[in-house]
Amino acid sequence: MTIELYTWATPNGRKASVMLEETGLPYTEHAVNISKGEQFNPDFLKISPNNRIPAIVDPDGPDGKPVSVFETGAILVYLGEKTGKFIPTDARKRIATFEWLMWQMGGFGPMLGQAHHFLGLDTEVPYGSERYVKESKRLYGVMDRRLEDNEYLAGDEYTIADIACYPWAHRHPRHKVDLNEFTNVQRWYDSIGARPAVQKGMPTLGGINM
Repeated sequence: MTIELYTWATPNGRKASVMLEETGLPYTEHAVNISKGEQFNPDFLKISPNNRIPAIVDPDGPDGKPVSVFETGAILVYLGEKTGKFIPTDARKRIATFEWLMWQMGGFGPMLGQAHHFLGLDTEVPYGSERYVKESKRLYGVMDRRLEDNEYLAGDEYTIADIACYPWAHRHPRHKVDLNEFTNVQRWYDSIGARPAVQKGMPTLGGINM
C-alpha cells in the first residue's frame, strides 16, 4: 500500500523522501507550501499537530490500520522499524545510530537553520549571523572528528543517522561552510550523495535541489 508523504523542499522534508527511496516503499508526495502557510491548514494539523513538514500517513500501520507520523526523527525510526532497514540490530551500533540521530535533531539542523535565518535577512544582524555560522562550523567539526575513523556516523554501517544529516549538509554553501575545511565530512558527503536513492529522494516538491 502507498504511503502518503506531506512535504516541501526543505532539508527536513528531504529526510523523509530519501528514506522512502532507500527503503523502496511506494509513496505519493503531497505539497504543503510552507511559503503560503499551508502547514497551518486544519487538515494538515490533524496529522502534524506541530504544523511542521514532513508528515506521513501509512495506510498499513502496525496493527494493519492507518497511522500518521510527524517529526522527522520519528518518521525515520518508524520506516526503519517497518522495513528492518538502516537501524542496526547490533546493540552498540544501534546506540550510536540513535546518538547521532538525536545529535542531528538537537543541533545539526536547528543551529544550521538559525544560520540560514540570519544570513537571509534583508537587514544584516551581525551578532546572529556570526553566532550561528560559528556554531555550524563547530558542529561540522564534531562530525569531522567522528568520521575520521568511521565510514558512517554510526560506524561501518549506513543508517538513519546519515539519512538525517545529509540533507542539512547539502546546504553547506547556504550556511557558509566550506567542506574543504572538513575533509572527512567531504568524503562522507560525496559517498552519500552518490547513492541513487539519495539522488532521487533529494528533489522533493516545491523547490530545486539546493
